[in-house]
Amino acid sequence: MRPASIARRRWLGAGAAALVLAVRAQPGPSASREAAAQRIGVIGSGRIGSTVGGLWVKAGHPVLFSSRHPEALKPLVEELGTLARAGTVAEAIAFSDVLFLATPYGALPQLSRDHADAWRGKIVLDATNAYEHRDGPITEEARRDGIGITTARYLRGARVVRAFNFMGVAQFASEHHRRGGLVGGPIAGDDKAALDVAAQLVRDTGFEPVVVGPLAGADRFAPGGPLFRQVGTAEAFRRKMGAR
Repeated sequence: MRPASIARRRWLGAGAAALVLAVRAQPGPSASREAAAQRIGVIGSGRIGSTVGGLWVKAGHPVLFSSRHPEALKPLVEELGTLARAGTVAEAIAFSDVLFLATPYGALPQLSRDHADAWRGKIVLDATNAYEHRDGPITEEARRDGIGITTARYLRGARVVRAFNFMGVAQFASEHHRRGGLVGGPIAGDDKAALDVAAQLVRDTGFEPVVVGPLAGADRFAPGGPLFRQVGTAEAFRRKMGAR
């Protein structure tokens, strides 16, 4: 195994576990009611996947964190407890009521090829952002056609909702359940039922959902959009949204 691969696997284990400890230290609700629990599969269990997924575990949701190297996620799931487990991407898809996509945007073509029709009917919360220096030509597709529309084209049949992409991972770890007014979390999608599920899962992480519109409007809170990194209360976010 190449040294770079070994280093990456160590980072996934030790780094993700450290993030979970930070998340666990933050105040939050005791747990969601069992009847409301969603089985969540996290695809891409790096910094954003482990942080948001950890908040869902704390809220009472069973979460399967997936990776090409599931064994590297052992420290993460051990810290989170019995509601957390690790597995492959295929296992996360099969396990889930809802999928949380937190990979680099450039991984979409490979995910589409590897899992083909497995996305059909699945609610997918898409937290990916496209950066040309990292993700290559697909960035131009997202810029031309819209980032949410492009995700939906690759994940054929998925009920895609854009969520958890508008600010950095450090802010998701520190700003949830903020006293004095929850931070607004923008979401966008074309499926009303999927939007309702996404809104509840945003609440369960300690943010207040703000529906920006359909997938075609998701670029407004993606990198380069006027609402990207607009961190404030939901009321303040809505004012900024209406002013643009």
